[in-house]
Amino acid sequence: MSLRDKIKLTLRGYKTIHTLVPGYLLSMFVNSVASALLPFINIFMSARIISALADGSELRQVLLLVLAAVLMNLITNLITSAMSRISEYHSSKFWQVIDEPLNEKIRQMDYERIEDINVHLMREKIRIAKQTNGLGLPKLVGCFNGIISSFFRVIFSVTLVAGAFTPYKAVNAGSWSFLFDPWFSFVIIVFLITTVILDIFRVSTSTKKQMAVFEGFQKTNRIGNYYYNYLINYKAGKDLKLYALSKSILTDFKGFIEELTKRMDMFQRIAAKYDSIGAVMSTVLSGVIYAFVAVKALFGSFAVGNIVQYVGSLSQFGNGVSQLMSNITTLMLNADSLYDFYKFIDMPDVKYHGTLTTEKRADNEYEIEFHNVSFKYPGTNVYALRNLNLKFNIGKRMAVVGMNGSGKTTMIKLLCRLYDPTEGQITLNGIDIKKYDYKEYMDIFSVVFQDFRLFSFTLGQNVAASVDVDTEKAVKCLRMAGFSERLDVMPKGLDTPLYKDFDEDGVEISGGEAQKIALARALYKDAPFIILDEPTAALDPISEFEVYSKFNEIIGDKTAVYISHRLSSCRFCDDIAVLHEGRLVQRGSHEALIADKSGKYYELWNAQAQHYKEKEAS
Repeated sequence: MSLRDKIKLTLRGYKTIHTLVPGYLLSMFVNSVASALLPFINIFMSARIISALADGSELRQVLLLVLAAVLMNLITNLITSAMSRISEYHSSKFWQVIDEPLNEKIRQMDYERIEDINVHLMREKIRIAKQTNGLGLPKLVGCFNGIISSFFRVIFSVTLVAGAFTPYKAVNAGSWSFLFDPWFSFVIIVFLITTVILDIFRVSTSTKKQMAVFEGFQKTNRIGNYYYNYLINYKAGKDLKLYALSKSILTDFKGFIEELTKRMDMFQRIAAKYDSIGAVMSTVLSGVIYAFVAVKALFGSFAVGNIVQYVGSLSQFGNGVSQLMSNITTLMLNADSLYDFYKFIDMPDVKYHGTLTTEKRADNEYEIEFHNVSFKYPGTNVYALRNLNLKFNIGKRMAVVGMNGSGKTTMIKLLCRLYDPTEGQITLNGIDIKKYDYKEYMDIFSVVFQDFRLFSFTLGQNVAASVDVDTEKAVKCLRMAGFSERLDVMPKGLDTPLYKDFDEDGVEISGGEAQKIALARALYKDAPFIILDEPTAALDPISEFEVYSKFNEIIGDKTAVYISHRLSSCRFCDDIAVLHEGRLVQRGSHEALIADKSGKYYELWNAQAQHYKEKEAS
């Protein structure tokens, strides 16, 4: 990456920080300038007071200088104190919103990206870089104070120390007269610049080596975080106890801690080595400065008080340059993490987003059809669906059945436009679904997947999938879904929190109850197209049939699709589509399909029936 690109990324990062927390950078800037100014006020005023005392000035003049010093210190300290409080407030807010750009990107990201392992690894790399080394936006904040403060320290110190290099021919300097020649001042300046360059090299090398220590630690850190989160997850307690997993996990976690300790030791060794070199260089530099200023003062080049001014300013200059270069080097190294951050943020959508409205219809007449659709998941060469032609009749119940891996869930993902077909097209009322507004198209469907998720929010919020809950509607949907008995004993009704992640009064619910809440959520959305993708797979066939049959009565005239690998659960449907190895191999009513003894449906029906007979006999 070129220097220009690194600078662009860094400036973009600061722009992002300003957008997230307006005023944060300004408060830090004012605080840094005031903090940098404070020692120079004391250096300058101390020099004036000492010179006044040495020259025998009147007490009144000395006291005025003391009063001026006190007032300037007071004003500067008040400014730094106020700006520090404001910066602390902004800092707290910054850490609350720091992940907003990434979270917003994930929220808007195409589902195809969300399932992509490379996207997950990219996001994890950003998280670990921030957590391990504070890289990315946090590092920009950390360096901002340092850069502004050190920059102004250099400016102030150069301003105050300039007089020390003014040519002045001393009287009676004797063999020391060369100290007052312009060329000697030039030699001292070259020495200072050389020392600064060496210090820049020291800081740059140290920073690079320290950051390199943790570059290969990302994978180990990711595993360590997984173990840690698993160990503190109370829901994992049963497995940890019953299978004695704690010992195994703790052994691996101990390995993670040992690796972390090893790397921290390497980090500290590098820091100690280069800090020692820096201390030696600083001592040599200070010695030269003190000698140069002291000898010139001895021969009357400047007032006694200026010794304090020049020595103090030159010391501040050395420290300022070192800090400035350290922060600039860190910013340049941090650019790689910013590149990963903005690569994630700028990741383009893979889907075409249309603009046509779906025109919400009171009659729910949405007709969807697959036209010779084939599909391969990204990164694979194997077709999950092949030449699928299927029409969903308005207001009818269709069951899609088949063995595991036959393409049932893949078909639903395409139907809901979580993915787009590799070949062929899907139409809504005769128009390619890609041409419709994506959000409006998604609003047509209420889907309950097999791996549905409930959240540690209130019961009502889980049903409404929103912070705002229509209480009457939510209660009605829960009762329709068969949750009445548990609802009536919920301590806070719809306001009862689920699980104990955020609230110690949260309630635990069974798998069957969770399924009913998920079904209530599908009813609450009140979409014209209902899809149940094996959400009751954990139930026995009879219970699943009862749930499906009851749900079938509830949804009225809506179009419904029931997915199952159990044929008995969907025999009430008007139409049954049989998928096998990604292809539609049969379609018809239960009676028609069971009559075809050479068909796949008959084969699956008898195999499953035989399984349950054997189970009952045993």
